[in-house]
Parts: sequence; C-alpha cells; structure tokens
Amino acid sequence: MAKSIEQIAMELADREAIRELPVKYCDCVWQGDTTGIVDLFAADGEFITKGFKREQKATGREGLLKLYGGLGQGELAPRPYIHNHVIDLKGNGRATGRCYVELRNFKKNLEWVGTGYYEDEYVKVGDGWKFKSRLFRPVQMNVNP
Repeated sequence: MAKSIEQIAMELADREAIRELPVKYCDCVWQGDTTGIVDLFAADGEFITKGFKREQKATGREGLLKLYGGLGQGELAPRPYIHNHVIDLKGNGRATGRCYVELRNFKKNLEWVGTGYYEDEYVKVGDGWKFKSRLFRPVQMNVNP
C-alpha cells in the first residue's frame, strides 16, 4: 500500500529532527554547553564508549552531566565533525542511526585526534526526538583515555 502524503511528510519531518541531533550535539561540544548536550538525551538516556582500554558508560541526567562536565578540561578540547548520517525509522517513536566523526583538538591548533563512529538509538519524546543511547566506537585515535 502506498504511503499517503501525510505519512511521507511525517517521515521527512522525523528524519530532519533526528538529523539535527548529532549536529546540535557537535555544536554544544564546540560551545562547551554541557547542559545543552545532556538535554539532547532522553531522561534515561545513556552514552557509552567502547574500544578504549576501559569502557565508559553514563546513564541518566546526573550521569551524563558528570561525564560531560569535564569536557574541555585537561589536554583535550574536542572539536567533532560529523559525516554520513544514516537513519532507520523503526516506527512507534523509535529509530536507529549511525554517523561518522572526525575529532580535532582545539587546544593543539585543531590537531587531528582520531576518527570513529556513533551508533545511536533515538526515541520520540513529546513532539521531539532525543538520543536514547549513543555508543561511540573509535576507529583510530591518537589518545587513549
């Protein structure tokens, strides 16, 4: 059965709202806006890193605030650049996606830090979309936290 114009419009609107999440995420990282980053996640949202010597996981608003609160402190002030965002709408206010990231260090004249990708789960909250989970997988890094 063919989709109606309304269904197509809703899918396009959902895709665009989801596509904005990683863009806003990067903008908040650049601006050092910890609260802005955390506000992009659902109340029970989580951020996970895998592939380093130790896995990191932060869950819920408090955990995420703690994780992102140290952003830009120390030797690394990350400046992410997002590429190739792929989105799969699952229905019922759920979606998954993947996007690739290049990281540079602002404190070292935007020196290349590494590349990797995010595996995301999205959830519709009210009229908007949020990260349900964000898993970062480094591919090649010059730092190893």
